[in-house]
Amino acid sequence: MSPDDRRTAIVDAALVVMQRRGIAATTVRDVAAEMGTSSGLVHHYYASMDDLLADAFERAAGDDLRATSAALTAPAPVDRLAQFLASYSRGDSETMQLWLDAWADAVRRPALQRPSRRLNEQWHALLVDLIRGGVADGSMTCDDPNASAWRLLSMLDGLALQEVAHRGAISPADADVWACRAAELELGLDRGRLTS
Repeated sequence: MSPDDRRTAIVDAALVVMQRRGIAATTVRDVAAEMGTSSGLVHHYYASMDDLLADAFERAAGDDLRATSAALTAPAPVDRLAQFLASYSRGDSETMQLWLDAWADAVRRPALQRPSRRLNEQWHALLVDLIRGGVADGSMTCDDPNASAWRLLSMLDGLALQEVAHRGAISPADADVWACRAAELELGLDRGRLTS
């Protein structure tokens, strides 16, 4: 394998282990075992386990961001917002579990905090752009798109946390309806506009 292919294989193995065991419990030995190789090979490409965890998390979470961005195809901002909300509903996603792990570990692992924060800010920027587009075309009302985007993202993340950490406490369908209604209230949209 080329060095790039080897690094990709290491990140692939790390993701499998992270999704099975969680970020905090993933070790170099686990990753090497997943690959059927030695810990020394992993260390050759990654001097720090935290750097490997950060790269693996960034790939998985970045893939979700790219998928959501690609899903925003509607011409009208309000319809793109509906697409954003539908795409963001990740209660069953393995990536949402990785986000929860990353948030929990980010305080103690700066290498993990960097991609977590960067990707969170990119999600925020995407939503701010959607809101500004809606304000510009008159379909939404919002005095502070920056603050509204943070409130909506925090609510979406909180609902996803409940779905992942407390399966069955709330239904995915209820979470979707509540998220849409919160966005409608936040942005001055008619009731049902985001779910119709």
